Amino acid sequence: MDETRLELLGQVAVWYYEDKLDQAEIASRVGKSRSMISKMLNEVRELGFVETRVNYPLRRDAGLEEGLCESFGLEQAWVLARQRFDNTEDSTLRLVGKLAAKCLQSRLFDGIRIGVSWGMAVEELVQAMPRIELREAEVVQIIGSISYGGSPSDGSELVRSLSGKLNANFRFLPAPLIVNSNTAAKSLLDQQTIRDTLNVARQVDVAVVGIGTTHPSLSTLFTSGYITEEDLEHLSTRGAVGDVLSRSIDRWGREIEGGFNERTIGLELAALHSIPSVIGLAGHVLKAEAVLAALRGGYIDTLVTDYATAHQVLDLQTSTKTMHEQERGA
Repeated sequence: MDETRLELLGQVAVWYYEDKLDQAEIASRVGKSRSMISKMLNEVRELGFVETRVNYPLRRDAGLEEGLCESFGLEQAWVLARQRFDNTEDSTLRLVGKLAAKCLQSRLFDGIRIGVSWGMAVEELVQAMPRIELREAEVVQIIGSISYGGSPSDGSELVRSLSGKLNANFRFLPAPLIVNSNTAAKSLLDQQTIRDTLNVARQVDVAVVGIGTTHPSLSTLFTSGYITEEDLEHLSTRGAVGDVLSRSIDRWGREIEGGFNERTIGLELAALHSIPSVIGLAGHVLKAEAVLAALRGGYIDTLVTDYATAHQVLDLQTSTKTMHEQERGA
């Protein structure tokens, strides 16, 4: 395609999309028919001259946000309001990711260090993040990789993508998420590169973490092949209800001792208490018990979730308090 044609297509795109001229006005300016302008607009879209981005405001539920902050001492809660039209699981997760991206944007500054875990909700956040030109920022992978196949929800891929959008440097954690033995874990953690990365991870300004569950259909540890359904059942019998940083926790937020928790390569749960801001993400009502456990453990100071999950978390907390009061009164 010659330069004259490209220039004409570009000018038509500017008139239509930026100057808001209708097709009849553009046709008059260039001496062509309206149908020809329509074809040219299709052509500019096919050539990638135009990107369409829908930025409608996400509705939030202030009542649930206030309830979560009061019940758990959170710094902030961002709760996606009940959706009137499309409330499918995929749509809800995507919108939670967009809401989380707005939450993270509100905390960005030049020189920031951001720690990133992994998971589908974190992936949606990264996809929703717009391009922002930060200076001297860094994105750090805080847990090992789930695969070497370039999974879009893997920590290394998310770090690479987010750093590109923020004009930031990136730092990978060059290790698998879970290894076969405690000896192998100790050997990896003794390596200088891994030690250095984890030391940086402990000093990030903001950490973004997904909250996992023991439900097989929603467990990324299970769907990624790291653990089996039998492993999930075994964890459940030991009291596990979910995971943070891929480390299993019980309903009170206590880390489950032994098992693959000791074979996990990444930031320790206790380290989250020293990070200034930890944003936890979850976008499914079946994760409510895991979210409640993460809140009880004090691992996050900001929660981003959806209406149904937030409602269920508060209901579970209320029912637990009621049960304890009844036991004390008996």
